[in-house]
Amino acid sequence: MEAIRSCVGCGVRASRGSLLRVVERNGRVVIDEGACLPGRGAWLHRSRACIERAMTRGGFPRALRVSVKLDTAELENRLETMMDNS
Repeated sequence: MEAIRSCVGCGVRASRGSLLRVVERNGRVVIDEGACLPGRGAWLHRSRACIERAMTRGGFPRALRVSVKLDTAELENRLETMMDNS
C-alpha cells in the first residue's frame, strides 16, 4: 500500500509516487527527486496549475513552516523543462 499525500497547490490527495516533493534549503524551494532529503517536505502535482497556485496562495511557506519569502526559481525552471518535454 502506497502512502497518500496532499498537494499543497490544489489540496487533492494522491499517491506519493504521483507527486513531486520539495523542501526548503537556505531560503529556496528545492526539488527532492528521491524524496530523501532531510527536513519538512511539501508535495504537489507535476502540473503548472498546482505549482502556480502553491506559489500565489502561500502554500510553500505554510507547508514547509517557514516565515520567510521563499525563492521558487528552481521549481519554476523545472516546470518549464517538464512542459517542454511533454
